[in-house]
Amino acid sequence: MKRILEEYGDKVRFVIKQYPYKYRDFAFISAEAALAAGDQGKYWEMHWLLHEKFPRLDKASLISYADELGLDMNKFRKDLDGMRHIKKINEDVQLAKDLDLYSTPAFFINGIKAVGNRPFESFKAIIDGELERLSHKEAEVQR
Repeated sequence: MKRILEEYGDKVRFVIKQYPYKYRDFAFISAEAALAAGDQGKYWEMHWLLHEKFPRLDKASLISYADELGLDMNKFRKDLDGMRHIKKINEDVQLAKDLDLYSTPAFFINGIKAVGNRPFESFKAIIDGELERLSHKEAEVQR
């Protein structure tokens, strides 16, 4: 995803939803950690760090990652312990169910569903096709 964001800049909008897999250890607390970091302006930094450090996602590791990112540790621990974002996480889980998602990662590009890890070129083909389609549509409107 980093490469897509770097290549396309403001031509794309990337929205992430939490879908912690119920059978994966530490999934919910990791989602909470990312959102708690986001409250302090470090969502993406925590997001990428969690992917980099996987599978070390136990509570002690999450706290050390927050410290590494320079977060307010009292606030972070309080959010993590209180599962401050559990309502949002549960809403995202329900959305995934409503969209009939059964696996992560899953991506929607202008409504086109792409499930699973994919090479950059796969995303590039979809995005380029959608940008082209939208530019033709915009040109028709201007006529």
